[in-house]
Amino acid sequence: MLWVKAFHIIAVICWMAGLFYLPRLFVYHAMAADVDEPQAIERFKTMERKLYRGIMTPSMIASFVLGIAIVLFDPSMFLASAWFWAKVVLAVGLLGYHHYCGRLIRVFEQDMNVRSHVFYRWFNEAPVLFLIPIVILVIIKPF
Repeated sequence: MLWVKAFHIIAVICWMAGLFYLPRLFVYHAMAADVDEPQAIERFKTMERKLYRGIMTPSMIASFVLGIAIVLFDPSMFLASAWFWAKVVLAVGLLGYHHYCGRLIRVFEQDMNVRSHVFYRWFNEAPVLFLIPIVILVIIKPF
């Protein structure tokens, strides 16, 4: 069980790192498009795609699979806890954010982005709004 928890935490850390870094790449990508830097734009497309497909998505899948495995070890401990369901809702929110990032990658790949780097700077902060309550829920179990 402790090994599963350890790998779950590792997967979540990798996933969160990607969720923080990919929108930062969007910031730089949007800025490069503003000044028409074709080589930089192509480099950002490659970096975004590889980060999303090679690191973020496998880490997200591992996070959910390992999280489900943890619950299956002792379902009664989790399924009756309100903090657990609040965490699940927030994790599903991160899943939606993840998939929206995938949609934005396609927008950038097609050179169809219409948003400024300022939008992506704010967008980049959203994972923190999920991370903080998730950590508090898991560690403190307030309800």
